Amino acid sequence: MKQAIKIESVDLFCGIGGLTYGLQKSGINVIAGVDNDKTCKFAYERNNKAPFINADIKQFNSEKIKKLYSKDAAKVLVGCAPCQPFSSHTYKNKSKSCDSRWDLLTYFGKIINETLPDVISMENVRGIVKTDIFKMFLSVLEKNNYHVDYKIVYIPDYGAPQNRSRLILLASKLGEIQIPKPTHTKDKYITVRDVIKNLQPIKAGQVSKNDSLHKAKNLLDINLQRIKQSKPNGTWRDWDRKLLPTCYRKESGQTYSSVYGRMDWDRVSPTITTQFFNYGSGRFGHPTQNRALSLREGALLQTFPEDYDFGEVKNMTTISRHIGNAVPPVLGEVIGRTIKKHLSKYYGRTK
Repeated sequence: MKQAIKIESVDLFCGIGGLTYGLQKSGINVIAGVDNDKTCKFAYERNNKAPFINADIKQFNSEKIKKLYSKDAAKVLVGCAPCQPFSSHTYKNKSKSCDSRWDLLTYFGKIINETLPDVISMENVRGIVKTDIFKMFLSVLEKNNYHVDYKIVYIPDYGAPQNRSRLILLASKLGEIQIPKPTHTKDKYITVRDVIKNLQPIKAGQVSKNDSLHKAKNLLDINLQRIKQSKPNGTWRDWDRKLLPTCYRKESGQTYSSVYGRMDWDRVSPTITTQFFNYGSGRFGHPTQNRALSLREGALLQTFPEDYDFGEVKNMTTISRHIGNAVPPVLGEVIGRTIKKHLSKYYGRTK
């Protein structure tokens, strides 16, 4: 019987390991994560059987990445370049070229060009497809004879309980590869209730005695009054007029209703951003408790397992950023299964 081939993956822009965790759960061996944010090292290595390499991808030698792989392995390279430069808000901003992250996808392409892995996976915000940088990235793949498929997907279709669309790209030197088909139908979407209903009730400013990550930010008195008058999936229009911020009293601000809201138990959550613990930064009010999401709730809605260790909570902003920037592990697992199935088609058994 033909010997099973090893699959090895390197995760660029790995953060705290959401994508790595999902890939490993699918059976792909992630041999290293690379990121320039050293604050991610603890959570990445604590929860994943892979070393964290603290490096700036712009200055990281591709030869070092080549040497990470075993000689006889099927080589996979994955990455989600920081997506803020490609968000709809930033893309409209004329100062985008001043953002040092704007060309990270170009460096991802450079590494591909110099390492030529068997399979590539790239995940990012949907707005990136409109950019010249994305077109240049595709040209790198085309020049190197990769078969490419990409699509903007709605992540509740893949088991992530939040209203979020993402671009997924897969490329292979071996043959045609396709974006995975949805795993969930609309009537089977995982909801906020499914994910956080059974967590211990806590108040604003309180932390659970059983879980230091189940911690909610304190609220100013005015925001406590606002959330008490907020309805699930409602808006600031549910409040007494005296509670309205100045901007909502002007006609120009009355169309903006995506902040200061409560989530609905029986729907998916809003997109979990890096500011999800702030009540005023989005529709991040708990469905029934008078507070914003706790750090643990945000992590669970991002599909991190309940025992994922983010380290000591010294700074809510840092951990919230780690969680909000992550690829949802469940999405990583679906991508991993697709890659593994694809490689099995060409190499036979994999391990």
